[in-house]
Amino acid sequence: MKNCFLFLFLSLPLFIFGQHSEEPALSNKESFSMVLFPDPQNYTKFDTNQPVLELMTAWTARQAEKLNIKAVLCTGDLVEQNELLIADGVNGNQTSREQWQAASRAFERLDNLLPYIIATGNHDYGYKRAENRQTNFPAYFFPERNTGWKSVLKEVFNNSFGYPTLENAAFEFDLPNWRKILVVVIEFAPRDEVLQWVKGLASSATYQEHLIVLLTHSYLAGNNQRIKQENYKVNPANYGEAIWNKLVSCSSNIELVISGHYCVIGNYEENVGYRTDKNQANRTVHQMMFNTQTDGGGWQGNGGDGWLRLLEFLPDGKTLRVRTYSPFFGYSPKTKSMAWRTDAFDQFEMIFE
Repeated sequence: MKNCFLFLFLSLPLFIFGQHSEEPALSNKESFSMVLFPDPQNYTKFDTNQPVLELMTAWTARQAEKLNIKAVLCTGDLVEQNELLIADGVNGNQTSREQWQAASRAFERLDNLLPYIIATGNHDYGYKRAENRQTNFPAYFFPERNTGWKSVLKEVFNNSFGYPTLENAAFEFDLPNWRKILVVVIEFAPRDEVLQWVKGLASSATYQEHLIVLLTHSYLAGNNQRIKQENYKVNPANYGEAIWNKLVSCSSNIELVISGHYCVIGNYEENVGYRTDKNQANRTVHQMMFNTQTDGGGWQGNGGDGWLRLLEFLPDGKTLRVRTYSPFFGYSPKTKSMAWRTDAFDQFEMIFE
């Protein structure tokens, strides 16, 4: 096992990633990209923060052609509380309905333009934090709302109440120069039957040659260790280490796992993570965690300073370039110099075999 960042960017010309004051651009005109959003809950729980999330989705929509964006991914926790009727003004001043409406309104910017794939987080379930598996997610995010899903949504699996929803779903992308990509999103702390469903997809004749990206909420912590256990009431439940052991390590074509969830105050480096391990087929599995919800002033801050990640898939069919950018800072000439995070843990490359 190894824990590492790929510091290849140190030897690359600076223009590949763009000068700090420049707007994002593809380093190769033949590349395509996906955009990764971290946990949005601190944007939606305060009315004053909600426009920042709308700025992020509006910016992404505007960049769709320039960056050749094929999909938007989100690590989950769309809301702070799933069923809160009275906001306390400290941990948000919005009721749960207002939070869900804010999340839905922000993603409307992408409807009928781009497919977006959202993991459900612990705050999206129960009353405040996954006291049970009830969620309002399917009421706001369902296949018919976005024509961008029509051609790529291929599989769905039942939630804990026996209904097929986008909590567990698979999206297929057939893109130039790369193997077909299957993005599979799974519920927070997935049940064993969900892991078995994904395992079946990965080994099926339909998808066994695909590069599979697994999107889930809780997987890596800030120390790059997979999460072993959390104290939520949903049970049975699987967290990072169990997801690795029961699904990822024994599926030869799950080669990228993306998560959010873990977060502290005051240290960018602890709110991101990256590691690689070999699976049972001796193929490298990249595992990335990205969460910025406290970066704009803690739990009562602005929700995360608008940070997102640009995932550029280069035309060599094996290189994925990761960059971290904030349109919140990037739009103003006074703050453009702050719009890129360029430390090794925020700007690196993954090489797929």
